[in-house]
Amino acid sequence: MAIEIVKPGLATTVQDAGRPGYYNVGIPLSGALDQYSFRCANLLVGNDENAAVLECTLLAPELAFHAPALVAITGAEANPKVNGVAMPRNEAFAVKAGDTLGFDFMRIGARAYIAVAGGIDVPMILGSRSTYGLGAFGGYQGRKLATGDRLPIGVPTAKARAGRVLPADLTMPLPKETELRVLPGLYFHRITDASADTFFADTWAVAPEADRIGYRYKQGRPLQWRERAQPFGAGSDPSNIVDAGYPYGSIQVPGGVEPIILHRDAVSGGGYAMIGTIISADMDKIAQMQPNYKARFVRVDMHAALAARAEYKAQLARVRTALG
Repeated sequence: MAIEIVKPGLATTVQDAGRPGYYNVGIPLSGALDQYSFRCANLLVGNDENAAVLECTLLAPELAFHAPALVAITGAEANPKVNGVAMPRNEAFAVKAGDTLGFDFMRIGARAYIAVAGGIDVPMILGSRSTYGLGAFGGYQGRKLATGDRLPIGVPTAKARAGRVLPADLTMPLPKETELRVLPGLYFHRITDASADTFFADTWAVAPEADRIGYRYKQGRPLQWRERAQPFGAGSDPSNIVDAGYPYGSIQVPGGVEPIILHRDAVSGGGYAMIGTIISADMDKIAQMQPNYKARFVRVDMHAALAARAEYKAQLARVRTALG
């Protein structure tokens, strides 16, 4: 059984839960940027929640099915249609051999997830089927999907059935303005007290350059750095440091102008100061932010971050219970 790509959309890739464990050799997590919506999509069609799906950015693909299949779409509001007929989001539905699945532009949110019962059956590389574009491996031939590609589908589980619905109170919220909680980082002390205040007080907008590597934010006030003697091995800009590892979700501000939040395809280290890290419970929110969506950064401590992570896990547990 195969799915043929009729139109690839803007940036459609195969993603799963990711490939942790290789950051020390420069290979990032990859995997779905919105892990919550990704897992919901898999559970709707009866897959293991780590199975490979299609991640679609801003403009979803058009797909032709060469055999019957069970499909679910979660995440951004992309308005799926089978042969031009509107189909539900957050619900498993059947398609027949010869059917075409298409989408409207994403009105709200930035990434939709298409799960097919059986999962996208591309080869495993380093324990994952996720696409890592910078490394040109994983997924389908290590790249975004293109017209004419044919994706193999695995064998559905006994849990696969049409009509399974994700309750509305468990769907991914898609606000155009949100709060992103931040743990101050190793180099937070390098910015002045006044800049620390404005960083958290200002409203920041997503820049057009946002992608799987990192999300750039603009429209806040520039940060001022404390005076220092330039360390040996560091660049001359005050935002430069001697090269260090970058945590997933870390925030760097090159030149003090526009914060960049490193996401799942980011490089593992470099020479910019990390002033903080977005807590893990809020990383999915970033994945659903279109250009010009707004964010406020909110300072939290480790206790609050761990409590948020526990609530995130509890929410996923409620999804697993609801979807059986």
